[in-house]
Amino acid sequence: MRFACEVKGFDPTDCMERKEARRADLFAQFGVAAADLAVRDAGWDLSRPVGERTGVLIGSGIGGIQTFEDQCKAFLDQGPRRVSPFFVPMFIPDMASGLVSIRLGAKGPNYCTVSACASSAHALGESFRLIESGKADAMVTGGAEAPITGLAVAGFGNMKALSTRNDEPEKASRPFDKGRDGFVLGDGAGVIILESLDHARERGANILAEVVGYGMSADAHHMTQPAPGGEGAMRSMYECLDDRGIDMTEVGYINAHGTSTPLGDIAEVKAVKEVFGEHARNLVVGSTKSMTGHLLGAAGGVEFGVCVKVLQTGTIPPTINQDDPDPECDLDCAANTKVERDVEVALSNSFGFGGHNVSLAVRRYRE
Repeated sequence: MRFACEVKGFDPTDCMERKEARRADLFAQFGVAAADLAVRDAGWDLSRPVGERTGVLIGSGIGGIQTFEDQCKAFLDQGPRRVSPFFVPMFIPDMASGLVSIRLGAKGPNYCTVSACASSAHALGESFRLIESGKADAMVTGGAEAPITGLAVAGFGNMKALSTRNDEPEKASRPFDKGRDGFVLGDGAGVIILESLDHARERGANILAEVVGYGMSADAHHMTQPAPGGEGAMRSMYECLDDRGIDMTEVGYINAHGTSTPLGDIAEVKAVKEVFGEHARNLVVGSTKSMTGHLLGAAGGVEFGVCVKVLQTGTIPPTINQDDPDPECDLDCAANTKVERDVEVALSNSFGFGGHNVSLAVRRYRE
């Protein structure tokens, strides 16, 4: 495997001092940059600290893997004295949350979720719960990942998780297609601002959507393979719908986990059919990983953002490269063409190695 969906042209000094950037792994730089964009888009007053009622929860599946790789090489080649004193703070996955908290003066709940490809979905869901329970008024939440390193690519590649379509890398990520042969690594970050309704209204926020469901489950089956029939994914979706009593017929779009793996895509389609019954035929169950690659722990944050944009615009992005649909993946995936449709409720699914399953529901906001 010789390709990946790498962020190009990124300059961390656009959002960080040069000295600070040198002391942060790329995944944390991505997290800071995404948080900076999110808080500015939300119209927060950054002239003063946001205080004790605002928290930060940014998930990451593997944290500073490039730092880990570089410092292991320094240790083995040159000895322990050549290991950077910043190795530990640069490597640990919670540092994106820590850096964002420091920058904003956010003294509320601050930690990191690590659950493989479900990391940022868990972060969003737990942030939702913290606000719901009154522990915070606002949360800066999502995920950040920078997994495109020699060591990580070798590890995922040797476990046969990655596509090997080296002759056509642009067609390698092909969720729900008969010719899929694994996912494509991607890097980046997706950060969302969640607020209580009262907090958002008080500051005159432009409210984009409403979180209305959070479900999670465990497969308790295998380190990397999904449970038979998507049983764990099915339970996370049921719990998500039951959270606020969503009628399944309100759901119009599911941003599928859809990684382009032979077993995973089939399991997710089976789970959707089981949960939604006949209504499954009315859904668009698409995978934006066909275009972004798989951002691992950051995927849920990015894809939740996609769901919000679908609610706002009525435009459902396509699942590209679905040229020969797998007969076992026979739902509408918006194959190769965007779909224009008003959507009231959208679901975002994220499933991680270790059997971690998360489903999030978001509703179009109405005054």
